[in-house]
Amino acid sequence: MKNIILYLLFAFGIQQLSAQETFTRKDSLQGGLRIERTSFDVLHYDLNIKINIVEKSIAGYNEIRFKTIDNTNTIQLDLFDNMQVDSIVYNSKKLQYKRDFNAVFINFENSLIKNSEHQLRFYYSGKPLVAKHAPWDGGFVWQKDLNGKDWVGVAVQGTGASLWYPVKDSQSDEPDFGASIKVAVPNGLMNISNGRFMGSTDLKNGYTRWDWEVKNPINTYDITLNIGDYVHFGENYKGLDLDYYVLRENLEKAKIQFEQVKPMMDCFQSKFGEYPFKNDGYKLVETHYLGMEHQSAVAYGNKYQNGYLGNDLSGTGVGLLFDFIIIHESGHEWFGNSITSKDIADMWIHEGFTQYTESVFVECQYGYEKGQIYINGLQENVRNDKPIIGKYGVNKEGSGDMYPKGALMLNTLRHVVNDDAKWWNIILKYSETFRHQIIDTEMVIAFFSRETGMNLTTIFNQYLKYEGIPLLDLKRNKDVLEYKWRTDVTDFNMPIDIKLKGKTIRLHPTNNWIKSKYKIKDFSEVEVLKNNFFINVIEN
Repeated sequence: MKNIILYLLFAFGIQQLSAQETFTRKDSLQGGLRIERTSFDVLHYDLNIKINIVEKSIAGYNEIRFKTIDNTNTIQLDLFDNMQVDSIVYNSKKLQYKRDFNAVFINFENSLIKNSEHQLRFYYSGKPLVAKHAPWDGGFVWQKDLNGKDWVGVAVQGTGASLWYPVKDSQSDEPDFGASIKVAVPNGLMNISNGRFMGSTDLKNGYTRWDWEVKNPINTYDITLNIGDYVHFGENYKGLDLDYYVLRENLEKAKIQFEQVKPMMDCFQSKFGEYPFKNDGYKLVETHYLGMEHQSAVAYGNKYQNGYLGNDLSGTGVGLLFDFIIIHESGHEWFGNSITSKDIADMWIHEGFTQYTESVFVECQYGYEKGQIYINGLQENVRNDKPIIGKYGVNKEGSGDMYPKGALMLNTLRHVVNDDAKWWNIILKYSETFRHQIIDTEMVIAFFSRETGMNLTTIFNQYLKYEGIPLLDLKRNKDVLEYKWRTDVTDFNMPIDIKLKGKTIRLHPTNNWIKSKYKIKDFSEVEVLKNNFFINVIEN
């Protein structure tokens, strides 16, 4: 099982490169926020494309409506350099542009005035990158189903949405008023994208165009297409539209497996607030690849089985009580899609909170003890190889520990608060306060410190910015218990609970030795409640 888990973690993108990394201009062009990006705010995308499955190519345009934040005569959009810029049209005139790696710097004849709205149409074509192992490397997936019919998908998180369409490719800016996604595909196939289905049009050339509309702000990497011989079923559940698109041969299996969505929605809405994209609906769409949190069109490829492809990432057996992809990827609707990190260096805001939602679902369904068994089982997946937070401004995530270590940090904070009613109120308020917003780590720390009434800065910093976790150092000095924290962070401030002779006691260690009032004969009398706090302990 350990080898399986290690492989699966690698597959989840957790395997990282050496910390000895150098970054290039290409990295800063993709990850940075220079004036050519910050001078405008995207209002809406209107993507209108044709997919040639035989040639594995795309042709079409993205019409981009935006508002200027400052006076500017140059803006940066992005399109991978293996794709062709056909023309960029503004006010019926072609604009001049310059390509620099994947960045496209567009020049306007006259300066655009601050607080003015504009619209341009970016025509493009080409053969997008093919994913070697989606969704862990970005690109298109060109497959066939068991009946020999074409089955096409795309996943680009981390790699960038500009892999397949022209866009402001930064998590710092989502289109305020959503996006239209119009995709023409060969007759006999469907395309499923984000948001609401607006209808299909026979183009009389062997293609049918499928139109979808998103009303809410959306991460650019979440915009998606799914082409195949799909069948649809669904229902309205307590006022929320649930829609499912699956391959024809899997309809009956899907009707059974997707029943897990209902208790999940009940749980998540009670803990995190109303589903964030109600007016866009909720969809699961079957994909050849394992899964991805495409907003309002969640990609599902877990082969209609519980666990993670039938395995339990926690190693406890509890992970086989639910379908990992349904729960995890749907949890992203609250954490990642509704609440989005400004820079992918802060992707723990997506992944740590979302892995935590798995244990929340278990607790809703099976009780506190089962939830704690599950989340503590994830400790075996933490490598403490490098910091969770990555490098800012260069499109670089931190350690894959952002998943399990991030979740375990949140479980630790729950027990630091030591008041479940207060904790769940804080989690709910967090979700609702930052609903449909773009945030960063400092905003998260400030929020939780304010709402708990505790300065949690050193706790967040230790778990997020350093490799190791806190080490509680215990020693017996003339039969008296003494204790302190060993941490990378100075002035580390986190309480810890122990059981001493059967009684639960809260200690408040610092980075200096503290002599307690408790006498012990040996450490068999002391039990550190490690299941409540993700720490290491040493006894001297």
